[in-house]
Amino acid sequence: MPPGHEPRCPVDITLATLSGRWTPLVLREFLRRGQATYSELSAALPALSDKVLSDRLAQLTSAGVIERHGKPGWPPRVRYILTSQGRALEPVGRSMWEWGMARRDALS
Repeated sequence: MPPGHEPRCPVDITLATLSGRWTPLVLREFLRRGQATYSELSAALPALSDKVLSDRLAQLTSAGVIERHGKPGWPPRVRYILTSQGRALEPVGRSMWEWGMARRDALS
């Protein structure tokens, strides 16, 4: 998609929201937990670099899939919470999981 052009096709909109390596796995963690801190996500997805995790959190926040909630104090405490739009992606994630399981079983 060229920069500055928003997708209009519903499939393109969904793919743009979930685009990027690791984004579906970050979403999976939110669908499991409902909310998480950066450190919880980092521990659950150890293969992700800090930059990639930060980028994915920013992407999902910008898309309205998660919200960032900060608490004042030191150290700063930030919790990311799945939105209703994010929860609406649950059937998409479940379908991806089921298709992947069937594919894995077929390849075994």
